[in-house]
Amino acid sequence: MDSDVLSPTHCEVPGMPHRYIKRILEARVYDVAKETPLDPAPMLSSRIGNNILLKREDEQPVFSFKVRGAYNKMIQLTDEEKAIGVITASAGNHAQGVAISAQKLGVEATIVMPKTTPEVKVNNVRALGGNAILIGDAFDAARVYALQQAEEKGLIYIPPYDDPDVIAGQGTIAMELLRQHTGRIDAIFVPVGGGGLIAGISVYIKYLRPEIKIIGVEPEDSNCLQLALAADKRVILDQVGIFADGVAVAQIGEHPFEIARQYVDEVITVSTDQICAAIKDIFDDTRSVCEPAGALAVAGLKRYVEREQCRDETLIAIDSGANVNFDRLRHVAERAEIGEKREAIIAARIPEQPGSFLKFCSALGTRNITEFNYRFSDKEQAIVFAGIQLKTGGDGREELLSELSDQGYEVTDLSDDETAKLHVRYMVGGHAPAALDNEIIYRFEFPERPGALMKFLKKLGGRWNISMFHYRNHGAAFGRVLVGMQVAEAERPAIEAFLDEIGYHYWDESQNPAYKLFLG
Repeated sequence: MDSDVLSPTHCEVPGMPHRYIKRILEARVYDVAKETPLDPAPMLSSRIGNNILLKREDEQPVFSFKVRGAYNKMIQLTDEEKAIGVITASAGNHAQGVAISAQKLGVEATIVMPKTTPEVKVNNVRALGGNAILIGDAFDAARVYALQQAEEKGLIYIPPYDDPDVIAGQGTIAMELLRQHTGRIDAIFVPVGGGGLIAGISVYIKYLRPEIKIIGVEPEDSNCLQLALAADKRVILDQVGIFADGVAVAQIGEHPFEIARQYVDEVITVSTDQICAAIKDIFDDTRSVCEPAGALAVAGLKRYVEREQCRDETLIAIDSGANVNFDRLRHVAERAEIGEKREAIIAARIPEQPGSFLKFCSALGTRNITEFNYRFSDKEQAIVFAGIQLKTGGDGREELLSELSDQGYEVTDLSDDETAKLHVRYMVGGHAPAALDNEIIYRFEFPERPGALMKFLKKLGGRWNISMFHYRNHGAAFGRVLVGMQVAEAERPAIEAFLDEIGYHYWDESQNPAYKLFLG
């Protein structure tokens, strides 16, 4: 749920805006960064009835805004500090900003990144001369290691977001933006990870143009700012989603939070499917492919327009980066149509007799079938797994389900079912025989790197019989596995303890409707 609108004067710290405005105006970023264009998005604008502009930070030399804050921090270092060398932790984009800044300044840079960092970011850091070290499965583990190394070796730590000079560097985006568009602006949408970007933009915009709304956008499973604003204190997420790796942060920065609680109007969260749809929106208008974190602002902007039903407003989204592994695009393409509400995934029961499929297709009217999976399992009825192309507009799915129900079909909507979309759609036809007893189903998520699947299998061991197994590499940072095991009722407590010991995230899917329909 979106947070309540917060007043820009909430808990204001005396002198804060003036201090940051001075830092932003004096920021040294253009030795390595460039002023990026503010481009119109004509196709998206026409479709949602508002004037949409994209601030193209994906066009920076390292394809991300992070170079601004990194360089502005490093240019402040003394000659003695530069001689010592720097270290940082980053999910990838800040790493590249530090690497190119170090190259420009002749400074030795050590950069600690999670093992799940997209390869394109790791390779670019090394190409820029940075010493890349891969530690842990998420940013916070990399940060702990980098801080330890800084203390042990006396290196200068360059924060990715929780630092006034870094925030000021990112704030130069707002300075450019107001110079590039001097007319009406109703709202600016900003992706949020650790908070440096939204802090720099909000403090500058609200100082000069307080009527402009500043709206943060976070993934539903990485909403550390939204929860912090609701609690009025910083919180630490128990688990951080990693699809949008550039914003996969468990806790908002201390400095960014103090700014955000005063100047950010609200935070909107978006799903993975909505992010994928936004990546496609940006591609359609610019022919550029941004990373998931880079598309967050557009995804949030679209949710805002749908919620507010606004028309003819000028809305700006920060396209923050384009460092995405090519193989991840497979997953993006699969999910974009669902995120745009142009496709529904359903299960339907139809009679097992000649002509039933044709009759079912006729019931769909002019809609196209994008996927159809089925296997014989019963003489009386068939259960089909289908992807259906929807008419443009938010009510297409409900209209489809209602029409099929009116014609006598029993339909289950699976469009929001992660197990159905990640696994079952590729496994339809695998009903268990009646003799299969005590089957329970778990969905697992583990870091995707060489040997990860073998490691998982070895940890799972041979204590219980594996009755079903599905693994598919989705081009993402984490691998997904669906496993069926035969576990006697008396041993159920033991299996939970065993899975907790393995240490991977898991979900019990034994009652999942998609599993029951197609695999159980």
